[in-house]
Parts: sequence; C-alpha cells; structure tokens
Amino acid sequence: MRLVTAAVAAIAVLVGSLASGQAQAQPYPSRDITFVVAFAPGGVADTLARFVAQGVSGKLGRNVVVENKGGAGGNIAAAAVARAAPDGYTVLVTTTALAINETLRKNNGFAVKDLKTIAIVASSPEALATAPGTPANNIAEFLKSAKEKGVNFGSAGVGSGSHIAAEYFFKEIAKISATHVPFQGGAPAINAAMGGQIDLLATTLGGGAAAQIANGKLKGLAVASAKRAAVTPDMPTYAESGYPNFEASSWVGLFVPAATGPEIAGKLSAAVEEVMKDPALLQKLASIGFDPFNGTQAQADAYFRAEVAKWGSMVKTLGLSIE
Repeated sequence: MRLVTAAVAAIAVLVGSLASGQAQAQPYPSRDITFVVAFAPGGVADTLARFVAQGVSGKLGRNVVVENKGGAGGNIAAAAVARAAPDGYTVLVTTTALAINETLRKNNGFAVKDLKTIAIVASSPEALATAPGTPANNIAEFLKSAKEKGVNFGSAGVGSGSHIAAEYFFKEIAKISATHVPFQGGAPAINAAMGGQIDLLATTLGGGAAAQIANGKLKGLAVASAKRAAVTPDMPTYAESGYPNFEASSWVGLFVPAATGPEIAGKLSAAVEEVMKDPALLQKLASIGFDPFNGTQAQADAYFRAEVAKWGSMVKTLGLSIE
C-alpha cells in the first residue's frame, strides 16, 4: 500500500512539473497585457497610452488593457509596476515625471534602477506663452519690459517639468525674479493665461497649448527645442531669442520591472517601435505638438538615463524638494 501511495505521489509531482514546464514554455504574450498609466484619464500620458495600446494589441495579438493609477506625481503607478512580476504583462506608461521624481521627491518607495526602459514614445517641447494682446513677440522682448517688476508664471502644478524648466530659465539663465503660480492641471493654467490673470504660461505644446497658440488665443513667446515646432511655426525658439542651448521636453515612455528578461522586453519594445511607424499616428501626434522618438530600446534607455541626470541637476540647482 505504501508503494502504491508513493507511486501515485510521484506521478502527481511529475504531472505538476510537466504542467508547470508547459506554462513556462508558453511564448510571450499568452494573455492580456496591462498598461498602468501613472496619471488620470484624459491627460497626455493616458491619450498616448491608448494610442499605443491599440497598436501593440494588433502587433502581439493580445488585448492590452489600460489602467489609470494616478497620484504622487506618477509615483504610485511607478512603484506598483516596479514591484510587479517581471513577466512583461505589467507595463508602466509615464512621463518626464519619472526622471524628475528621482531627485525631487523623497521616499519614493522605488528607484529608477527598479525599472527597465522599453521605449520613449514621443516628446513635446516646453514652451512659454502669454495673452494674445501682449506687445512682445518673443521672450527676450517680454523680459526686457518686465525686468524691474519681475514676472509670475503658471503651470500645471509644483514639480512638473514645465514648472522646473521655466523656473530654471528665469532664475539661472535670464536672471530675473519670477513667481510660480501652480494650477490643478493644464487647462486652468491655459485659461488663466488667455485671460491675462498670469503673465506667462509655462507648458508643453502637447499639453493643449499648441491649439490655443495656433488659433490666436495665446501668443507663443518661446519654445525650448532646437528648431521651431511644425504645429506652431511662428513661435521662436529660445535660441532665436538670444538664449542658446536651452532645450527641455516632456515625454511619454514605457517601462517594465527591471528583472524582466531581455527576450520579453525586446519583443514588447519591437512592437512599440512598429506601432510608432504608423503614418496616421504620426500625423495625429504632430497635430497636437508631439514628435515621435524614433529610437531603439537601447537608445531610449540612454535618453532616459540622461534625462534623470538633466532634470536632477535642475532640481538640485533650484533647491526644490517634495516630501
């Protein structure tokens, strides 16, 4: 009887082992993938996440579910993904906030080393805009008239890329007194600028400002890119206004847990890269002020590491910190 029992147990172990091996041998992906967006529905990260999710679903033949997990400047979602199983089924979709928070926020609950870069999808340059009736046509003219009294500028919250880039420009480059007015989102900040309630709006073109500049409801004074943006061709760059080498952009990227294997990460990255070649998607991105990244996974990771250092340097120089 003991021999029979032992034999049955051995067979059960063997069957279980075979079943486990077959499960592990299943090619990726064998089930739905979840994109965890670090911000609320309707924002830039959410919009791009849904564009990319639809394309990746078609490329990999599996549903891609978009789940919004906002809070703590993107850190709640980032921490959740950093702790997730490294199997390619949980993907973080976030913004420049991930690079900024590494230095800006304390007690994040994770570090960027806990995540692996899959792709940087697209980026949108930082910009400064003002009410349409303002006489100045570029940021140099505007600051010349405001040198004595200083300026106030609004952005979508403390610690955003737009806040940090603008404050760094005013204090470290232009050497002018500037007061930050934080808003609960980009739309209220845009409305305040259009109504003349703040001197300047600090934003990305892709944050909704491009359309308002194009239709004359805002006047674009400077864009922090190497060349003028196609969506706002009359808006000068910082360099054209006498401030060379000042470039800053907000981007949307995809990340997985750091221990995710290279084969899975590579397959996911390749799918995203293919999606980003879609002419219709590229046209849509351009129309809202975004440029595609057009790089490999390795290039995206190098870009991200450089962004962590760049934004970290600005944060430290300004002495900013959020507990």
